[in-house]
Amino acid sequence: MEKLINDFSFGLFFWQAIILLVLIFLMVKFAWKPIMESISAREDGIRDAIASAETAKKEMMNLKADNQRLLDEARAERDTMLKEAREIKEKMIADAKSEAQVQGAKMIEQAKATIESEKNAALAELKNQVSGLSVQIAEKLLKGELSDKSSQTALVERMLEEVKLN
Repeated sequence: MEKLINDFSFGLFFWQAIILLVLIFLMVKFAWKPIMESISAREDGIRDAIASAETAKKEMMNLKADNQRLLDEARAERDTMLKEAREIKEKMIADAKSEAQVQGAKMIEQAKATIESEKNAALAELKNQVSGLSVQIAEKLLKGELSDKSSQTALVERMLEEVKLN
């Protein structure tokens, strides 16, 4: 540092200062304005990019909110549809049960009617068979009792007595 102070020359310093001032003047005259314009343009571009990013961020938030709203609506609609489907299923089951009960009651009534009619038919058939057997037995008894003349006369007299008593 001491060497610099000892070797200091005012002439060299003067010319270096003049050249520096000329360079500064030339820079201000010709380069300063374009440099400042490009810096200003770059600032504007950065500002626009930040504004665009903010706008895009807001739009994304709006889209996200819309998507969430649509998703919530779809879930609510799905839940409603499932609830309606369950109600329809339960109604169909209840209707089927009541229809089955009605059909079962009809079948029981038909079975009872069929049993009653078959019972009556069987009783009628039994009465016919009993009456037929009774007639056959009576016929055989009468043949046996009325085979001779004296038994026929005794039977007629007995019947006459019974008729008079009534």
